[in-house]
Amino acid sequence: MEQVLQIQGSKPTIVIVPGWRNSGEGHWQTIWSEGLPGVVRVQQDDWIAPSRSSWVANIGRTILEQEGPVVMVAHSLGCIAITHLPQDLSSRIAGALLVAPADPERRAILSDFAPVPYQHLPYRSILVASSNDPYCPIRLSGAYARAWGSEFVRLQDAGHINVDSGHGDWPLGLALLQSLVGLPLVPFRTKALESA
Repeated sequence: MEQVLQIQGSKPTIVIVPGWRNSGEGHWQTIWSEGLPGVVRVQQDDWIAPSRSSWVANIGRTILEQEGPVVMVAHSLGCIAITHLPQDLSSRIAGALLVAPADPERRAILSDFAPVPYQHLPYRSILVASSNDPYCPIRLSGAYARAWGSEFVRLQDAGHINVDSGHGDWPLGLALLQSLVGLPLVPFRTKALESA
């Protein structure tokens, strides 16, 4: 019997928040979007030249379109965008898995997302970062985790935790998400999962 993911009696919606340039075919976010039941993926108007106001508004709209609580699953610039969400949306968020956050001060194209907020997130969060992420130094990821009140998971030599660094369906990430929500996540069988 398949168990249903629940938080405080309500079935949450898992909201996938891709980063700059979206998460393409073979990326764990795409695999999870296609393979986990009840998942919604945020769509942005411009994945190449991101605007903070537009990205945050689209994330907020996606949260408000869901009937109950949400669990956010963000990668790269998506992590930073979540920290810019207005406080009134925080009550709708039951938790967040924040993976390989970006450093918007290192790339001019992402500078609209700087400065990064350094306030404690009012929900449980897990931040996963790599010791050799080319887009954000591990020390900065650790500083984000401390400021946001996130549990910090440091991976050794995992790159940007994407397809280029060999992370397809990424079972560790799924286990972390499962620990965040407290109940098993049972993926559907998809082509991506079958080939992984």
